[in-house]
Amino acid sequence: MSVMSSPVEFLELLAREAAAVEFEGPLVAARAAGVSADRLAELEQAKTVALRVRALLGRRRRRETELSGLYDTVSDLAGLRDVDDVLRAIVHRARTLLSADVAYMTLNDADRGDTYMRVTDGSVSARFQRLRLPMGAGLGGLVAQSGAPYVTANYPEDDRFHHTGEIDAGVGEEGLVAILGVPLRLGSTSIGVLYAANRSARPFVREEVALLVSLAAHAAVAIDTARLLAETRAALEELSAANTTIRAHSTSVERAAAAHDRMTALVLRGGGVEDVAAAVTEVLGGALLALDAEGRLLARVGEIDEPERVDIVEAVAASRTEGRSVRRGHLWYAAVVAGAENLGALVLRPDDELVDADQRILERASFVTALLLLFRRTVAEAEGRVRGELLDDLIARPLRDTDALRSRARRLGVDLDAPHVLVAVGDDAIAATGSARLRVLSWATTYASGRGGLAAARDGRVVLMLPGRDAGGSARAVARDLSRITGRPVTAGASGPSSGPAALAATFVEADRCLTALGALGRSGQGASTAELGFVGLLLGAVGEGGDADVARFLTATVGPVVDYDARRGTALVRTLEAYFGVGGSLARAAEQLHVHVNTVTQRLERVGQLLGADWQKPERALEVQLALRLHRLRTPEG
Repeated sequence: MSVMSSPVEFLELLAREAAAVEFEGPLVAARAAGVSADRLAELEQAKTVALRVRALLGRRRRRETELSGLYDTVSDLAGLRDVDDVLRAIVHRARTLLSADVAYMTLNDADRGDTYMRVTDGSVSARFQRLRLPMGAGLGGLVAQSGAPYVTANYPEDDRFHHTGEIDAGVGEEGLVAILGVPLRLGSTSIGVLYAANRSARPFVREEVALLVSLAAHAAVAIDTARLLAETRAALEELSAANTTIRAHSTSVERAAAAHDRMTALVLRGGGVEDVAAAVTEVLGGALLALDAEGRLLARVGEIDEPERVDIVEAVAASRTEGRSVRRGHLWYAAVVAGAENLGALVLRPDDELVDADQRILERASFVTALLLLFRRTVAEAEGRVRGELLDDLIARPLRDTDALRSRARRLGVDLDAPHVLVAVGDDAIAATGSARLRVLSWATTYASGRGGLAAARDGRVVLMLPGRDAGGSARAVARDLSRITGRPVTAGASGPSSGPAALAATFVEADRCLTALGALGRSGQGASTAELGFVGLLLGAVGEGGDADVARFLTATVGPVVDYDARRGTALVRTLEAYFGVGGSLARAAEQLHVHVNTVTQRLERVGQLLGADWQKPERALEVQLALRLHRLRTPEG
């Protein structure tokens, strides 16, 4: 029997992603060949298993596509702030991801006890767009009431649901048949329902239900975030109006209102802690310190000494307990907190005594400072995570959609088609503790984003993608600056420049090999590029632990006597050998390059022969000597 009538053919069909009908081919061929019934049964079983595998692979591919779409959805939602924009984006993406004819959303009305149509995408019926569903009525009302997903392949004929005339009329006018509805939940509370529907019978499979549930979960958070932002803006407007009224009562209240307005403006225009500190001192006078949770200085305005750490801890604890600012000697302390989390403190040395309204200004400043610190941390973490995930996708995964990668990069202000260099930072930058790793990665993220690049952690390394063409200079700058941050020598290997998403993975591999080669050359704590190491970098790129010891042994065995002789006598035998090989073995040209007489070169080479042996100029031995000289030069670049 030929291979074409054996189970092996089913593997070949799987490998080339053949259509399902082609899996009947081996059975047809076997029957035509008159094989035994047992053999036919074996082939039938193999075909069944192969079709199962084919179906599984298909589901995996679909799931990958769905997850990618879900990721893009979350990224898009994160950038929206207006509630209506968020709702429209959610419904449109639901329709796109499930390839549905119509997608829509209803939100629960607690006052009326029903759920009403809020946003639609693909709808053509005005009656359908105005529907309100009593709790428990229709598919949507049942989902809103129970908080559980429901799906039907044919809603008009499905008697599981409580049909009403108004709902059936709206659904009929829209022409909907298959409907899937999932709850929008915040914790244990259902706030609405997200739907996907078709105008023909269609069974929504389990994976599609799970996808819409995932989208609904992200959508609920995005809706709540947009709502909170809107409420915050409304609250700020209400506070501003209230303070306008208070301003008429007394001078101190006017100062408090002015300070509040100023700090509100700082928040709205993206000001920092330094701006808040300056605003407080301009209103209250005196000098102010802003400290983080560890007592490190965030901002200083005016002449004021930092209190003792123990005094700060005690005063901040008292401020948190009392829920207001406290006085210790001539200083006022206001704890900067978010819930139960201590974020730092404001320390004020006023010029004059503070009245209650002035204390409120200081306390308001601590609240604004907490908001700014939380917002800055959240933005930094989110942006760092997104930028890190993009770089990880570029260097670690097979590129399937370069246009999507370019689009993600453009949203981050990165042009992947511009020249970039990849810098790999060695393990010597990362201490054993997790906090040290996070500090290094945080520094790398800030360093790269400040230059329009990316940073990520990868296989124990920290990788930076930086715009430009000077790979060696970038590696040295990273090694130098990160050494200052960590307080220990840091090694950095670089490669590039390269342009385009497809080239970055190979550039990272080269940078990683350059990093390994630097360790093998004993150049830990330095930065260099693959171009600067040349062919030696290629040879040593795969060297792992113990590589430096191997290189040292090779150098000792090959040119060690010459190097030692120079060190003891102050001679120039190594330089003479480099010049001699560099001019192709010409004594005259070597002498000219060294600015010595030809006889001097001859005498030095005779000394080399005495140290290395008479066969040092034979081709095989000469190649080893030249390689050793190059390694020696790379290990001691300052020479």
